Amino acid sequence: MSTGIPLRKMLADLQPVAGGGRVRYALHRPGPALELGPFIGNAFTMRATGVLTCAHCGKEVKKLFAQGFCYPCFQSAPEAAECILHPEKCLAHLGEGRDPAWEQQHHATEHVVYMSYTGNVKVGVTRGEQVPVRWIDQGAVAALVIARVPYRQLAGLIEVDLKRLFADKTNWRTMLKQVPVDHTALFEARAEARNGVRGDLVQYLVEDEEPMDIAYPVLAYPPKVTSVNLEKTPEVSGRLMGVKGQYLIWEDGRVLNVRSHTGYHVECGA
Repeated sequence: MSTGIPLRKMLADLQPVAGGGRVRYALHRPGPALELGPFIGNAFTMRATGVLTCAHCGKEVKKLFAQGFCYPCFQSAPEAAECILHPEKCLAHLGEGRDPAWEQQHHATEHVVYMSYTGNVKVGVTRGEQVPVRWIDQGAVAALVIARVPYRQLAGLIEVDLKRLFADKTNWRTMLKQVPVDHTALFEARAEARNGVRGDLVQYLVEDEEPMDIAYPVLAYPPKVTSVNLEKTPEVSGRLMGVKGQYLIWEDGRVLNVRSHTGYHVECGA
C-alpha cells in the first residue's frame, strides 16, 4: 500500500480583492503543493492509507495525540505546550518554556488580540505574522485587530478578560454556512472590549484598525453538514463544492477537517 502524503494544516493565502481577499488553498506534499482550486466543482477523493506519522518527529505510530503528535512529542514539543491553548500561561518573555529558544522565536514576539466574525463574534489571539492566516483557518468572513502586545502572555491576559463577554471558540457548523459579513458587530465588539479589559491592559488596545473581509472558494453550501473522520471513514469522495476554514466540503454535505487529521497519510485526486 502507498504511504501517501502526510496531512498538515492546509496552506492558504489571500488573493487581493477590494476590501480584503479571496482564499487560495493547497495541500502540503513533497515538491509543489497540491492546489485545490482546480478540484472545486469536480470529483475529488481523499483516501487514508492507514499510515500515521508524528507531525513533530516524523516517527510512524499507531496513535496520534492532539493535532498530530506521537505521545513523547505531545509531552515535550513546544508546539504542544499548554500555552498554545492557554496563552495567558506563556512564560516565553521570562526565557522559560519547553524549548526557550523556540519560545523566544515564536512567543516572545508581537501578538495581536482580534475579533473575528464566523456567524458570531469571537475573540482570539495569534502572532502578528499569522494575520490573516489564523483568521482563514477559523473560517472568519471578517476580522479586526483590537490590541497589539509585545509577547504572548499579555495577549492571553486580554483574551481571558474578554472571554466574559465574547465566545473564544468557533462554532464549526455555523461557520460552514453562508455567513454574511457584519462589520457593525465587530466595531460594537471593539467598543465593548474597551470596557471589559482591566486597567493595566487598556494601553495595548488599538482603535484605528479596519476590518479585513475574507471570501472563500465555495460554490454552494449544503443545507446540512456531517463531519467525517478518516479513522471511521477512510475514503471520502464526490463532487468537491469548496473549502472554508480547514474544512473540505463535498456536495452531499460531508465535511472533513484537514487540520484535525494532521499526521494521517492520504492519497487524493480526482
